[in-house]
Amino acid sequence: MQESTRQKLAAVSTATITTVLFKRGFRNTFIQGIHLINQAAPRMVGPAYTMRYIPAREDLDHLGVFEDRSHPQRKGVEECPPGAVFVIDSRRDPAAASAGSILATRLMKRGVAGFVTDGGFRDTPDFAELPFPAYHAAPAAPTNLIKHHAADLNVPIGCGDVPVYPGDIVVGDREGVVVIPKEIADEVAEEAFEQTVFEDFVHAKVAEGRSIFGLYPPAPDAREEFKRWRAEMGR
Repeated sequence: MQESTRQKLAAVSTATITTVLFKRGFRNTFIQGIHLINQAAPRMVGPAYTMRYIPAREDLDHLGVFEDRSHPQRKGVEECPPGAVFVIDSRRDPAAASAGSILATRLMKRGVAGFVTDGGFRDTPDFAELPFPAYHAAPAAPTNLIKHHAADLNVPIGCGDVPVYPGDIVVGDREGVVVIPKEIADEVAEEAFEQTVFEDFVHAKVAEGRSIFGLYPPAPDAREEFKRWRAEMGR
């Protein structure tokens, strides 16, 4: 991902990005049912690094598996690239933890951009203190092993029924998380940034008491007014 793309995506909302994706025919891009744990955490932008859970099996999923350095959950935490977003397919099941605060802290210290699951995290009071964007469906005290078996790393997954391919660009704000196909990330970032500048103009005018008619969407005179406003504001 180009740095200019990252900066633009960090400056726009997930709502705007979903609209830009909708114009391109993409309807299933926003991960429903999850939320940001620490509302003061920074914005999240980065390529997806994925992990897939399947249902646990009693003979395979016990505390001893964590001694194996090739265990996908442990391996993923140590190999997720700096700047990437670790995205977990937990089958929309928050009954057991996808991970806990120790693993989240390790990811943060390694420079990972964020942590997302459609299941649950444990130790959520600790997550709430981390300056690190982490999104989940609900708190989950029990260990992942009672529900989840870590099966694969960096493969296509479904997170909240949204397809996520390794390298897709994942953006998170206080509203939620959107997934951008990596092939169109640059053009989506550019259009979303331009749309954000225009909507800032609209907000300013509506706050002054203007009607939305002829403004949003803009009539020709509003387009000219926007050009003047943008020049004056240095946007």
